Amino acid sequence: MRKIITSTYVTLDGFIDNPHLWSFDFWSDEAAQYAHAQLFASDILLMGRVTYEGFAVAWPGRAGADDFADRINAMDKYVVTSTLDKADWNNTTIIPGDDLVAEVTRLKEQPGGDILIYGCGQLTDALRESGLLDEYRLWVHPVAVGAGQRLFREGTKAKFALANTETFASGVTILTYQPA
Repeated sequence: MRKIITSTYVTLDGFIDNPHLWSFDFWSDEAAQYAHAQLFASDILLMGRVTYEGFAVAWPGRAGADDFADRINAMDKYVVTSTLDKADWNNTTIIPGDDLVAEVTRLKEQPGGDILIYGCGQLTDALRESGLLDEYRLWVHPVAVGAGQRLFREGTKAKFALANTETFASGVTILTYQPA
């Protein structure tokens, strides 16, 4: 059975939004190698609508730039949404929000690589609550931003078990947690 993994950049003070404003100073060859291995171990990209809309603008324009961009553009993509009627980015299928658990369970049961989610939000919350999310890979950056969207919504109660750590010379540490 496939694993569903969320890979999320987070600040030391627990915020996840606008990583383009605080993460670039910490990018390194080590981070690039980890991100590459993670993407190439996956063969499905699963997104919520907001991530889809950002990625569908950014990644097609990078086609041919490198094998990372080509992989994202070529792989099967699923967007969970209750507002989009169509998805124009190639190899993208819409999963209506009310079909989330059944459809993701079907995808997870198929043979293949990991199912990768970039970021955390309503999608990852729903998958965790339904027992479908296997791992959080939290890229903790040694920076505090003081405000923004938190990793978990207020009121979230959940337990996790630490499965792995990876630390880069830049100070970024990837903490891999599994729901307990």
